Amino acid sequence: MTNPRILIVDDEPGIRESLSGILQDEGFQVHAVATGEECLEELAKGLYDAVLLDVWLPGMDGLAVLERARQEPPPGSPVFIMISGHGSIESAVRATKLGAFDFLEKPLTIEKVLVVLRNALEQRRLEMEVRELRQAVRPKPELIGESVPIKALRQQIALMAGTNGRVLIYGESGTGKELVAHAIHAQSARAEGPFVEVNCAALPDDLIEAELFGQRAGAVPGAAAKIGKFEKADGGTLFLDEVGDMSLRMQAKLLRVLDEQRIEPVGAGEPVQVDVRVIASTNKNLEEEIEKGNFREDLFYRLNVIPFEVPPLRERVEDIPLLADHFLREFAQAYGRKRKELTPEAVRVLQEYPWPGNVRELRNLMERLVIMYPQTRIDARHIPLPSSRRAAERIRERPASLQEVRQEAERKYILKKLDETGGNITRTAELLGLERSNLYKKMRALGILPKE
Repeated sequence: MTNPRILIVDDEPGIRESLSGILQDEGFQVHAVATGEECLEELAKGLYDAVLLDVWLPGMDGLAVLERARQEPPPGSPVFIMISGHGSIESAVRATKLGAFDFLEKPLTIEKVLVVLRNALEQRRLEMEVRELRQAVRPKPELIGESVPIKALRQQIALMAGTNGRVLIYGESGTGKELVAHAIHAQSARAEGPFVEVNCAALPDDLIEAELFGQRAGAVPGAAAKIGKFEKADGGTLFLDEVGDMSLRMQAKLLRVLDEQRIEPVGAGEPVQVDVRVIASTNKNLEEEIEKGNFREDLFYRLNVIPFEVPPLRERVEDIPLLADHFLREFAQAYGRKRKELTPEAVRVLQEYPWPGNVRELRNLMERLVIMYPQTRIDARHIPLPSSRRAAERIRERPASLQEVRQEAERKYILKKLDETGGNITRTAELLGLERSNLYKKMRALGILPKE
């Protein structure tokens, strides 16, 4: 994790040099300036965690700097510790009201400075943690399901999460790739660190560099300082959602960061060291994108250390009742409605639908049912799904994967044998050379109902 960055502001060269040497020996990153004006310029860059600020300065004094920082909070929210050789109760009280953490009198002692500084940094860390927790207004959804693909996915997460290897999550849009990323982070050694997300598809190319790596004030005309996602994720996990939509120019920059674990904010003169585990996701076939020249092969190998595959909902139809019930309970509680349940016929309709929008589409449908229907039991006639045939055609329009082709062939063959036996499961299992129980499992996995 990056060592805390400290700004020293004092007009006495001896104080600046001695404090800088002491703090650097303790592992801090230190920069020192002599005036209040220089202090404000440095703070605008968003580099610092704490400021040791002298009250008596030429030009703008320390209290004026503190007041300006209160009116226009600098990026990064540094904590201020005031120092003075002519301290007074009045100055100390005013500094405290303006938001200073503590007030130190000269001559300074090493022990006192280090104790106060570490306490200030710990308070800042706790305040930032509380702020992040408050921003997380919605609890992260669970990875719900008891199907074979979901059980296998859970086992893979438990096996791989504890490592520091990079992860690439494959899956169609709406399958829950973000949930898998959260689960990996939660079971990793970085679980106490931040989890930071970036949607690469939602950011234009001219903004994503500053979003990822940060930006110093004045990097471009009128630009404000910005802490990048890599710095925010320092010591934790960075989730690059839909990395396949990133431009080739940004792919080259990302490749360098992955190799060096160093970023260079826009407008900065020197790189910043970070410690970040990267998890990426995509709904594209990146090997095909490499052949088309849309994705860098070297970046693919950097990201694809531990691959994960999130199955589409149509391949885990036995999970649909569990997911639907979970979403119905979630939205009933959120909207203050009575708990709702699906009739068996309604469940059958849901399981027959191919779900081109996957779990996200199911979730949105359950929210609509909670809002629109006052009754507690939801029947098949209440479920406003588009034609299953039309939805299936939409799925067939996109290129099928080898797994999908194989599953479709198995489904057609089993349906053919069921038709030959008049739907007799025992005789069909004999024709297929399967145990009766294994045939039932295969049918559930392929979405075949006994009546078919």
